[in-house]
Amino acid sequence: MNEAHLVNDIHSRINPTRVARLLVPSTLDELAGIVRAAKAANAQISICGGRHAMGGQQFGTDTWLVDMQRYAAFQEFDAKRGLVTVGAGIQWPELIAGCLAQQSAGGPAWSIRQKQTGADRLSLGGALSANVHGRGLRLPPIVGDVEAFTLVNAKGEARRCSRSENGDLFRLAIGGYGLFGIIADVTLRLMPRVKVERRVEVLTLDELVRVPAERDTNNWLFGDFQYSIDERSPDFLRRGVFSAYHRIADEASMPAEQKHLREEDWARLLFLAHTDRARAFQEYTDYYLTTDGQRYWSDTHQLSTYLDNYHAAIDRRLGASCPGSEMITEIYVPRAALTAFMNQAAEQLRRGGHMVIYGTIRLVERDEESFLAWAREPWACIIFNLHIEHSPAGLAKAQEAFRGLIDLAIGFGGSYYLTYHRWATRQQVEACHPRFREFLQLKKAHDPEERFTSDWYRHHDALFAGA
Repeated sequence: MNEAHLVNDIHSRINPTRVARLLVPSTLDELAGIVRAAKAANAQISICGGRHAMGGQQFGTDTWLVDMQRYAAFQEFDAKRGLVTVGAGIQWPELIAGCLAQQSAGGPAWSIRQKQTGADRLSLGGALSANVHGRGLRLPPIVGDVEAFTLVNAKGEARRCSRSENGDLFRLAIGGYGLFGIIADVTLRLMPRVKVERRVEVLTLDELVRVPAERDTNNWLFGDFQYSIDERSPDFLRRGVFSAYHRIADEASMPAEQKHLREEDWARLLFLAHTDRARAFQEYTDYYLTTDGQRYWSDTHQLSTYLDNYHAAIDRRLGASCPGSEMITEIYVPRAALTAFMNQAAEQLRRGGHMVIYGTIRLVERDEESFLAWAREPWACIIFNLHIEHSPAGLAKAQEAFRGLIDLAIGFGGSYYLTYHRWATRQQVEACHPRFREFLQLKKAHDPEERFTSDWYRHHDALFAGA
């Protein structure tokens, strides 16, 4: 056990948190032992994976931080049923590579259905805890991909959770932000690994929301839409690049090499997004149009490039007097309301002088399984990646922007994702997540000593105190 560590999230860098101990278990017995030792010491536990979450749910001040990175072994691969059981600390590149290594000659090829995009060094346990989604055109969040998992509860007991066994914990822990125990071993449902072809178009928002109805999504499997980030353009948030992937024949040839953006290309585009957003978006558009017709595998095309600590280089080049980074929020609206919402969001962001560095829209289907379901209907999901300065005034400006976007979404009957920040008001949380108060009550019923905690949980618990 190492004493007193300062940890932080990777992307926003605004959650420096001092934890009492940092523990890196690799076996189920070690996980259970940590919980029992914490109980004996009257200590609280927080749990982290890839450390990308920005809302503070993976860290808790003065807690014992359980880092799951070594709890990542392949345990079982069921080639008949398309299931894989792995340690929850496994990250997506290793999971995909491990599935490929397990394939038998002549048998069906299996791999993941979906993962988060934008970064790869994210853990499977973290994906369950936030109930993430990817770029599937007709997929619910990842709860639909989970067959079962093992949860180490507040007593240090391992409980198998599925739809038929400990079903209440299954529904609570997926999308439960690490508050009901440590997700240890995960059995994930896979899909046949197929070949897909990318088609790239420049579309309006109205054209985008018609995609599911106008395309056969038995074959059109994935897609996302990068919208214009140039606030001076009439196309701001209204027009963008739609990259969609449709299934092609199994016998179709695959190229030995693909055109792709290198790390230095991404670094250049990120710098341009801070200095010349019109040029950044035009270069991005021009590049993606040249990749129309490229062929990929359905799993590896979901992998992406993320530049750790990229903003430090941008700060140096700009001579910034205060460190900066990007902060993400994800907003949900009914698909029919997407254009109207984005028109109002564009005006609001312009008025506030907020810099959109990157933005994308995806489609997600309704989640009918998890308790704290954020996908309460088929949403249009809008990701805003805003530049923020790490000063009191800069953070207040970002908070104002995010609260304003949430209010706009509420006006259209929409919602927001709890993962990225804890700046919503109690009224906004209640409006967007009507079961949140009951969620907190169930947390305390399952974990009355609050053995599992985080700064995200402490904030929301205080926010609802006495409500």
